[in-house]
Amino acid sequence: MVSPLETRLSQHLPLTFAERDALQWLERREQRFIAGKVIVREGEAYENLHIVASGWLHGSIRLHDGSRQILRFYFVGDLTTAFSIAWRHSAATLTAVSACTLYEMPRAALGRLFRDHPRLGALLYAVSASEHVATADRLASIGRTAGMYRVATFLLDIRSRLLVVDGLAGATFELPLTQQDLGDAVGLTKAHVNRSLKSLEATGLLEREGKIIRIKDVDALTKLVGFKDRHGHVAIDWLPPSANFGDIDHNETTVA
Repeated sequence: MVSPLETRLSQHLPLTFAERDALQWLERREQRFIAGKVIVREGEAYENLHIVASGWLHGSIRLHDGSRQILRFYFVGDLTTAFSIAWRHSAATLTAVSACTLYEMPRAALGRLFRDHPRLGALLYAVSASEHVATADRLASIGRTAGMYRVATFLLDIRSRLLVVDGLAGATFELPLTQQDLGDAVGLTKAHVNRSLKSLEATGLLEREGKIIRIKDVDALTKLVGFKDRHGHVAIDWLPPSANFGDIDHNETTVA
């Protein structure tokens, strides 16, 4: 199997042989989970991270009233549970949305990667920063916009993520989420999600067929809701050189 993390990072930077080998070494302990399986619960002691090889997952927290807030979704090549790296317990509950395959990785292995391959560590940091900004965009949308705009922003963000991590072509994709999942991600009830989806369809910019989402005019929908794509480009001109002096450093040739 092609390394999912290597594939993900290679979208931003050509990797050296040593860097690719280092990433593939992390992906040795394969685990498979069925849809709906909780991998780790919020508050549990946890020492590992996961690299997603296939499927969708989400990280969520429980609020004081017992409701759930989905913080973010994970796709192929994503590094999950990194939100808990500062502690020895999980800051959120990680759940499989669909059947998925993960590679389990001890936290210490990530530390060694940063030590031995600082350019990879810096790139992982940059990608993580872009994802944090995208999450902040979604939270701003939740706090300041109507339901239709929240749902549209969420769908555009999912499409943007899939373009990078899952080889998605075009603007049609399968959304293996319930309306409850959607609501928990954008702060709406199921009924409000349903109305918002119908309002989007009424604009002519979106079509649904079962779990298939088709965005008919990405540019128009992007302009309508003020969406910013945080995933398509990550600046690499500041990265340190590769630690392997026998390899070619591609930084200068890949900066736009």
